[in-house]
Amino acid sequence: MVPIKPATFPIISLVFSGHRPHVTHYTHKNHKNILTTASYRSINHHSQEPPPLISSSSAPQLTSSTRVLRSKRKIMENTIDNSYIVGTFFVSFLGFVGLSVLRRRISYSVPYSKKNVSGNNNSFKNRSDLTRGEFHHRYGSADADVIIVGAGVAGAALAHTLGKEGRKVVVIERDLTEPDRIVGELLQPGGYLKLIELGLQDCVEEIDAQRIHGYALFKDGKSTKLSYPLQNFHSDVSGRSFHNGRFIQKMRHKAATLPNVKLEQGTVTSLLEDEGTIRGIQYKTKSGDVIKAFAPLTIVCDGCFSNLRRSLCKPQVDVPSCFVGLVLENCDLPYPNHGHVILANPSPILLYPISKTEVRCLVDIPGKKLPSLANGDMAKYLNSIVAPQLPTQLHNAFVGAVNKGNIKTMPNRTMPAVPVLTRGALLMGDAFNMRHPLTGGGMTVALSDIVVLRDLLKSSRDFTDADSLSKNIESFYTLRKPVASTINTLAGALYRVFCASSDEAMKEMREACFEYLSLGGGCASGPVGLLSGLNPSPVQLVLHFFGVAVYGVFRLLLPLPSPNRLWIAARLILSACGIIFPIIKAEGVRQMFFPASLPAYYRGSPKKGLQ
Repeated sequence: MVPIKPATFPIISLVFSGHRPHVTHYTHKNHKNILTTASYRSINHHSQEPPPLISSSSAPQLTSSTRVLRSKRKIMENTIDNSYIVGTFFVSFLGFVGLSVLRRRISYSVPYSKKNVSGNNNSFKNRSDLTRGEFHHRYGSADADVIIVGAGVAGAALAHTLGKEGRKVVVIERDLTEPDRIVGELLQPGGYLKLIELGLQDCVEEIDAQRIHGYALFKDGKSTKLSYPLQNFHSDVSGRSFHNGRFIQKMRHKAATLPNVKLEQGTVTSLLEDEGTIRGIQYKTKSGDVIKAFAPLTIVCDGCFSNLRRSLCKPQVDVPSCFVGLVLENCDLPYPNHGHVILANPSPILLYPISKTEVRCLVDIPGKKLPSLANGDMAKYLNSIVAPQLPTQLHNAFVGAVNKGNIKTMPNRTMPAVPVLTRGALLMGDAFNMRHPLTGGGMTVALSDIVVLRDLLKSSRDFTDADSLSKNIESFYTLRKPVASTINTLAGALYRVFCASSDEAMKEMREACFEYLSLGGGCASGPVGLLSGLNPSPVQLVLHFFGVAVYGVFRLLLPLPSPNRLWIAARLILSACGIIFPIIKAEGVRQMFFPASLPAYYRGSPKKGLQ
């Protein structure tokens, strides 16, 4: 028999009866076995030693060398135990990090969650025949590049603009019939220039649109004419006034002629959100079918009554007044081809032509409560309070329109733009930002916003890069501010000044504004340039506003001041500050006056965006 040479080898014994693995070392020397055991303690019995593999009676007597081995074994046990704990923690941590990264990659590579796939897979078909939970990684096969909610002025113009850029666009509009509204009928020259830039200038043709060359201002029997500063522009550039519905239908039809633009009638009920990203919309068709549509970018521009804005902005809606609208027929305005603003009591009255034979009259009534139409209180108010304050040549036409009974009302809403940055979606138009319609600046702001967004998106081949798209959305909200905030602030400030007041300081401010504009020259062309959107400068706005206030102070103090006049002058300055500073604060001082201090100002397409 061949003797066994001295050797040392481990035998690993896995014990699954509640104990951790036992590592047993046998040392063979002269056929005598000396056993040393390095074992982990029991999981369930930490205070007990593991059962010995051989009985103590058969174990040899411990020598001094054995004692040394035993102490080393104790040290080894502690080292193994500590290493096990540290190793377990380290591996668990790495696993957690790995799973987090993997999950993040999956969430970006998968455009829509499973819960959003039970409906639609094809562009314009009901896809309810899909198996529940079926899902494909398919940004490239999404329903569109862009989904637009709403096909008003902003939605229709945006659909045509992005369609011309080669984007696949789906537009969902609640009602595709011609709208009948009493606002959105006056396009300022600045807005018309944006219309030309977007290639939509032909949409004001063949709808009996009227050219507008400026404004006429009336107060206490006096009047002054304020012309747009159009000397440096082509002769075709001017304001345009028209029926809002005809203008919108022209833009819808033009957008629909593009093969990659689809207009569909339906009511959008919700945005489809997945892990903080908007993936598309759910809407109800005219026939009652509930459909889901997906796109990497969803643009919500469903108007002032939007039910989708709450997830994309912080709405702070105010209703300072209401408009009562009438159409005066077969009458001539005192200043042809001009908008007319009458500083009446209690608030302004607007008149402008909307066709060759029709004049729109908008009577502003402060507050939310209106006289009743049903019991005749409204007609009585218009005939007894409003009619006597109109120019004489319009009196009969106005009374005839009131007696005809075709009276419409609409709340005048204001809402500063306070966006909530959301991946995959943005707001536009009246759904996002509203100002008092006194100055007719809403369409100018919307068209200017579209130009900014178009230029930002030109750099993107597609919208599947969520990070790049998010940066462009942030840049859009920054780059639009100077133009939009100037028009918003001017509208809010002018409305406050033009309203009648019992306060002596505000009476002086109103009179000073009328006389300041009547001075002509830069005192007229500067404010009108701001109002028209031709020179939307926030700094110029503040300078002219306080120029009116200072002019009012000089009127009070000359030729000889009195204590009462000094007190009124001080209150006038305070009133001016109280009007404009809260509006500027709501718009954002930094965004309005110092947009270049924001990082988002330099992202996207700066060459276009900063012009």
